Amino acid sequence: MLHQSVRVLDQFLDRPDNRPLFTRAAMAELDREEEFPAEACAALDTFGLSSYYADARHGGRLRDMVELVRLQRTVARRDLTVAVAHGKTFLGSAPVWVAGSSAQAARLAGAVCEDAVVSWALSERDHGSDLLSGELTALAQQEGWRIDGEKWLINNATRGRYLCVLARTSEAGGPRGFSLFLVDKEQLAPGSYRTLRKVRTHGIRGADISGIAFDSAIVPDEALVGPVGSGIETVLKTLQLTRTVCAALSLGALDHGLSIAARYATSRNLYGRDLADLPRVRRILGESAAALAVAESVTTLAARSIHTVTPELAVISAVTKAFVPTLVQHTLDRISELLGVRGFLSESYEDGAFAKLERDHRIVAVFDGSTAVNRNLLIDHFPLLARAWRAGTADREALAMTMPSAPATAFDLTRLQVLSTGGCSIVQLLPEAVGRLKEAAPNGLLPRETSRMADELVAAATSVHAAMEEVDRTPRDVPQPAFDLAAEYELCFAGAALVHLWLDSARTQYDSLWLQAGLALVLGRLGLRIDEARAEAFDHLADQLLRTEGGAPAVRPAQHPQGSVL
Repeated sequence: MLHQSVRVLDQFLDRPDNRPLFTRAAMAELDREEEFPAEACAALDTFGLSSYYADARHGGRLRDMVELVRLQRTVARRDLTVAVAHGKTFLGSAPVWVAGSSAQAARLAGAVCEDAVVSWALSERDHGSDLLSGELTALAQQEGWRIDGEKWLINNATRGRYLCVLARTSEAGGPRGFSLFLVDKEQLAPGSYRTLRKVRTHGIRGADISGIAFDSAIVPDEALVGPVGSGIETVLKTLQLTRTVCAALSLGALDHGLSIAARYATSRNLYGRDLADLPRVRRILGESAAALAVAESVTTLAARSIHTVTPELAVISAVTKAFVPTLVQHTLDRISELLGVRGFLSESYEDGAFAKLERDHRIVAVFDGSTAVNRNLLIDHFPLLARAWRAGTADREALAMTMPSAPATAFDLTRLQVLSTGGCSIVQLLPEAVGRLKEAAPNGLLPRETSRMADELVAAATSVHAAMEEVDRTPRDVPQPAFDLAAEYELCFAGAALVHLWLDSARTQYDSLWLQAGLALVLGRLGLRIDEARAEAFDHLADQLLRTEGGAPAVRPAQHPQGSVL
């Protein structure tokens, strides 16, 4: 169901006093000056968006992860830099919701609801995503902990008041040699820290991507988040939340990109014909709309899974973070092909909005673990996934509650697990779901061609799981074919998400359209040939897109009797 808060935010941002802050011209000027979007972020503060970053158990408004995804998507649709700059507070706070004490979490929630900016300080200049090589230390002292060292390429390191800092607490390091600390910069002694200068970036140029260095900075014992030595475990569990929410940035970017493409196609005349009438242009638009349907479906089930199949999030979040930004970036590249030179202009055409969003979006694939990092995590799960597929095990009851038509349940972050020992129910129940889908085909609810594509998806998933059992690897020597296989598994997950959501939908003619187009896109990326009979769904989606007033995307794949989830 479309959350009321999302409607209200959309209306709030369109108010006459706020609209000028988010115009393409205003965003382009800030981007050229590499200036932080302070006024736009202040407007989001006025709305109260920060309160949705704080767990409701501790005084915030965060009760539904789908709602948070929708809110972030609404901001990202207008400008990615603003969404990244403001939304970082959720990422920085999330470790405290996962592992902090009740008192600590309540204090932080109160500050976040009053618009305090929170950052997450994980990476270091010489180690990047290799967290186990981190050199910043925290040593126990009589008065608390002494922090020494540097964190670098940290979003809002300079502007933020709080930082959730990963520190080495054991000289030997290792998985139990690191701890997390919630550092309040306002409580540090003068001279015990200094912020590092902002780093110039290709995209999100106005964001505060900087760093911080500590020099004998003393923090109290209550700054420790979770038990000593639990830092890496808490990070891995927290990333399952943040990787899922990051997909909202990609969805918003593609919303924006499709709007630009649709307006261009309907306003441009070429060779005596409207651009929108050219078959090649319509196919690009339709495939792009199908990609949005697929990305939205994956994100929908991933966000709902936080509440229901929580122990499986290690797989689900890795798939979501690797798949959604990659698919969206590929789709933005296709739209760039359609726009031609206008897609590269930084000022003239629509104030360079497409060039900016395309540059901004490229960083999303790197946030919270790159595509390669997430696929490596998925490869770690290959034996578990193959075993569960072969055994036919799945949590049917929990997956039923994951569907949008089911009532939302409270999330319980104590159920997060570093490994999904039970596999992934969304994919493991694909054969059963396709059986139910095929029952609908003879009743006229679906074209028989869609049923055949669903069968091909099951065959592909079976092949992928068989190949998983043959992968020969060591933790430090992962062959390239394993990464290719992980990408194929992501596509199987995406196809399964489409099928599950269609079964939960109102099963209208439009629902059948996005299912057919989505499956065609997934199978095509799996290497299967898509003939014109199947590809017609892309053209029908293009019609939907072009008919939408103002060129806004008309893709809503998660339809069910209560309305759209996303």
